[in-house]
Amino acid sequence: MSELPQRIAKRRSIPALLLLLAGATLCGCSGGDFGRTRADARNDDMHRWLGAEATGSVGMKASQFQLTDPERQLRDLAYQFIEAPLSRPAWKSVFGDYQPLPSPWRQKVVFDRTAYGRNLIDEPHRSFASRYSLLIDNVRDDITRFEPFFATAIRVIELDRKRSASLKVLSDVSPRERVDAIARMEENALIVQWVQVSLERRISSYRWALERLVIQTPDNIAADADRLIGELAAQTANPPVAAQPVLGRAVTVKG
Repeated sequence: MSELPQRIAKRRSIPALLLLLAGATLCGCSGGDFGRTRADARNDDMHRWLGAEATGSVGMKASQFQLTDPERQLRDLAYQFIEAPLSRPAWKSVFGDYQPLPSPWRQKVVFDRTAYGRNLIDEPHRSFASRYSLLIDNVRDDITRFEPFFATAIRVIELDRKRSASLKVLSDVSPRERVDAIARMEENALIVQWVQVSLERRISSYRWALERLVIQTPDNIAADADRLIGELAAQTANPPVAAQPVLGRAVTVKG
């Protein structure tokens, strides 16, 4: 091969090499294609970690039992409340990788009730009216999710009562089975408490955000937001079911 064709071949190989290196870099990322949530994170038990995080944060071991359908649904519905609203930019909701969250029992977790409002105000919007609308949408979404979650929680807690009663009468339950059964009941109770804490924190954040919006740009739509926040607060203060505290570990929403 003459010198000229060799130079042409080398030049053509450079873009291909760069493309190969870029592809390798993307494959090495923790997320999936273009930063989307990894396919291996999207599965029926993708929220199973909630139980292990809740029990682990109070010094208990997670159950090794498989999740029942109601328990799996409880965790799926719980995550919608546990992930704070506007906790990440809108683009990251689509392209960002899925990340487990620390439970409120972790001592290093400090609740900042101003974070939601600051994100709401700082993110680019066409007008402050759109900020009010987003706040209203977030509160309304929580109200809509409230009944499905607690309906599932009632079912799970009722089944756990039957599980507890069975442990008292069955004679052939192994020590390992007994430990896992108790751990699963504790997991379920802690997840319900976690959602309760998350709801209280959301309400506190929504109120702070509304106050800032009213101070900066008063608008009649603020009354609608205030009414919805009050409705969510009333529901949260009187939940259809309350899980019993585990080891007396209460969590406050101060911050």
